[in-house]
Amino acid sequence: MKVGAPASKPGRIIVQVFLLQLLLLLQSVHSQRSQNKLNITKPGQNIPALTVQLRRVGHDTVVVDNGIVQVTFSNPEGLITGIKYHGIDNVLDDKIDDRGYWDVVWYEPEKKQKTDKLEGTKFEIITQNEEQIEISFTRTWTISRRGSLVPLNVDKRYIIRSGVSGLYMYGILERLEGWPDVDMDQIRIVFKLNPKKFDFMAISDDRQRSMPSMADRENSKSLAYKEAVLLTNPSNPMFKGEVDDKYMYSMEDKDNNVHGWISSDPPVGFWMITPSDEFRLGGPIKQDLTSHAGPITLSMFTSTHYAGKEMRMDYRNGEPWKKVFGPVLAYLNSVSPKDSTLRLWRDAKRQMAAEVKSWPYDFITSEDYPLRHQRGTLEGQFLIKDSYVSRLKIYGKFAFVGLAPIGEAGSWQTESKGYQFWTKADRRGRFIIENVRAGNYSLYAWGSGFIGDYKYEQNITITPGSEMNVGPLVYEPPRNGPTLWEIGVPDRTAGEFYIPDPYPTLMNKLYVNPLQDRFRQYGLWDRYADLYPQNDLVYTIGVSDYRSDWFFAHVARNVGNDTYQPTTWQIIFNLKNVNRIGRYTLRIALASAADSELQIRINDPKSDAIFTTGFIGKDNAIARHGIHGLYRLYSIDVAGNLLSVGDNTIFLTQTRSRTPFQGIMYDYIRLESPFRT
Repeated sequence: MKVGAPASKPGRIIVQVFLLQLLLLLQSVHSQRSQNKLNITKPGQNIPALTVQLRRVGHDTVVVDNGIVQVTFSNPEGLITGIKYHGIDNVLDDKIDDRGYWDVVWYEPEKKQKTDKLEGTKFEIITQNEEQIEISFTRTWTISRRGSLVPLNVDKRYIIRSGVSGLYMYGILERLEGWPDVDMDQIRIVFKLNPKKFDFMAISDDRQRSMPSMADRENSKSLAYKEAVLLTNPSNPMFKGEVDDKYMYSMEDKDNNVHGWISSDPPVGFWMITPSDEFRLGGPIKQDLTSHAGPITLSMFTSTHYAGKEMRMDYRNGEPWKKVFGPVLAYLNSVSPKDSTLRLWRDAKRQMAAEVKSWPYDFITSEDYPLRHQRGTLEGQFLIKDSYVSRLKIYGKFAFVGLAPIGEAGSWQTESKGYQFWTKADRRGRFIIENVRAGNYSLYAWGSGFIGDYKYEQNITITPGSEMNVGPLVYEPPRNGPTLWEIGVPDRTAGEFYIPDPYPTLMNKLYVNPLQDRFRQYGLWDRYADLYPQNDLVYTIGVSDYRSDWFFAHVARNVGNDTYQPTTWQIIFNLKNVNRIGRYTLRIALASAADSELQIRINDPKSDAIFTTGFIGKDNAIARHGIHGLYRLYSIDVAGNLLSVGDNTIFLTQTRSRTPFQGIMYDYIRLESPFRT
């Protein structure tokens, strides 16, 4: 054969077959790896398998590109300055400097609050191959920076993977032993999106709407606090007369897995996906911000929202600490202009489910992030024993069961430094908690239908790869005697009580129809004075209905001229007989408290109070449209000689009245008779 002559036909066929098989294999591998199924014009079509490239490392920028998204970072600060995607040069707001960043709200004790954007001073490539690039921006704290920077060592990590339409983000924050005292109220990631593109927000299936702009808010009328404004001259007339407030879009952490924004031209979505709550604080029903007008999307890791300073991260006497926050995913998707943009929301939920299933991720390289085989599992069954309800043990159906740092019963809801792992039991009270980091924990439980908090008597030690079964756990809720009467449902919220219609001139249209979200409207606290202009609420056992006759919040009465009065509610109940020498028990569970005090008197409103909570609460749930904050349970002895055969009255006085937001929300009230009457 002459040099350069074509190969024989059989040889060409073999080579072609081999190449075709290799191509199909690569496509199959990519199809399994790719996590985005809707990032192109046809649903279900896979993204081409493109390599990840570190396109440029300049003196002030770093650019990473996987052929789907291109992300630009400032160097060495580690701020996200640009995200190029699907024809949009920058999905972030390039008219401002602060577009994509971490921050911490902190202060030394008794000093002024500050915000630190955790800007790095050193850039490093952690992993670089065709499958993914992981980069790090670090900062090491020194005593010379005391007072100007939060005393933390900072390592911000970003990962871009092949075939993934988005950016993974996590941070490792650490303070060393002996460092100065410090309080930290908030840790988060913030994205400020392009306001010319993103105008539709979605945070759940039934909480989606077109949103006003930041300019609309700036040209509005301020209301009772800075976050709430009345839109008086918006660019879109449909918003005129509405109230906008970022706290209207808060959500419990257990539901806060995906939220974000949609652009209609081009049809693109930007979503914050949180696949795990292990690095959050305060348990599964801790409430926090999501997305809000700006357009802004947040990843809230810690905050004092709906809890107050009881939940702040305070470090004293040189306490060391280290924690990994994240990873979370900033996810982008798109559809054809012919398709409904709401498909972007459905795809974001699909992507969220895929991320949750993949947790813990297997592509994280930090030794501070344990992989699946380095974690443990705990299972068991939760039962409730209340002989006044049933002679048999009751299944703790749908109870929340969790592992959190060692503490007292209920301490998990203000714990703010460690990791927490929660699950929900099934109908028979069976539960399994998977992928738990190695460490020592307390095992906690609580749920709807019973009061109080359960804590397992022994500490739980999780080791890598361990599988532990604690068997049946039996919780005996607080109980001294049979129930004489009760008000409400013990579910840690005030949602079952009467929530009034909002003022017609102070509404958010998103919450006009959904019954479950009525409490998110502005100004409901002032409706109490409309309903009870002179005399306070009176609730008669056996006659009144808590769903219509018990106001959702025990607030002060607005008497005009920015003046408020303490209010006293009455519970009237009839006793056919009284154990004069016995002790009755009044159980009062609070769903929220804000700068308040509850005093209790029996049958004489001018008598000395038999109980006071003292000054309690900073959760501010009344002002921030929450139906609960921190849970509190009080068990109050009532001497039998204070009661009479016939009608009796309990007087509940909320004494604080400096502002309209001081008050409490009840969860549940119950009167128990002595064991023997």
